[in-house]
Amino acid sequence: MTPLITRRVHDALLAGARAGATVDCSLDLDRTTVEVRTDGEGWAVGAERFPFIEQCKDRTIYYWTTETFQPAARFSTQLTKLVPTDWGAPTFEIDGIKMLPTAHVSPHEDAQRKVALIEPRGKRILDTCGGLGYFAAWCLHGNAAHVLSYEKSADVLWLRGLNPWSPNGAPELALVNADVTEEIVTLPSESFDAVLHDPPRFGIAGELYSQAFYGELARVLKRGAPLFHYTGSPNKLTSGRDLAKEVSQRLRRAGFATQLEGDGVLATKE
Repeated sequence: MTPLITRRVHDALLAGARAGATVDCSLDLDRTTVEVRTDGEGWAVGAERFPFIEQCKDRTIYYWTTETFQPAARFSTQLTKLVPTDWGAPTFEIDGIKMLPTAHVSPHEDAQRKVALIEPRGKRILDTCGGLGYFAAWCLHGNAAHVLSYEKSADVLWLRGLNPWSPNGAPELALVNADVTEEIVTLPSESFDAVLHDPPRFGIAGELYSQAFYGELARVLKRGAPLFHYTGSPNKLTSGRDLAKEVSQRLRRAGFATQLEGDGVLATKE
């Protein structure tokens, strides 16, 4: 058992200890609920006991290291952190920049809607920027034949290993720790039935929005195959920039028909 603790759960455990009661709560970010025994020294599930966290902070998920609770975060060249949401399924941040939408919807359910656009059943799918794996999870749930998922950051993959909402161990999923902009040139032409492209913001990963990369996406897709490209609307209110329109223009130059779809672009290889 590897419990994951948020401030909300920790507060419930402390309240249970003060009342001398057991607490029904989730230790896996709302995937399941268990009965937890509490007392003044800590809390227990089955035969395992755990201490309270001395300073349990908001916007932090804590994981058990077999000796203590530590924040689910790593710093290599950037601070990469698993962040709780109101929806159970977490998001993650890189240097304080939120990587998934969470204001009005669960990031897991948001991925479900976007994956449905490319109709995954029976398809070979390229997932360019794997992140926490929510796109891949819904592709597998939708009976995709195979998902090739790239994730450049080893730290993000470490977070993914902690996250109970991330897919792990499915034979139909090939997860590769590599930069898709470097690896895509090695992939055979017309070898995928669909692409999901959910890159970081343009300001920190401009190469994933380049004309050259879009040309490679067109090359590896079969004719008539769909692509969903998440863009969001960064800086639209402050600078008037319309990133989705810019992306649509570049995709059309690469050989796609495009239409705006929610917070991204849905394209089809012509």
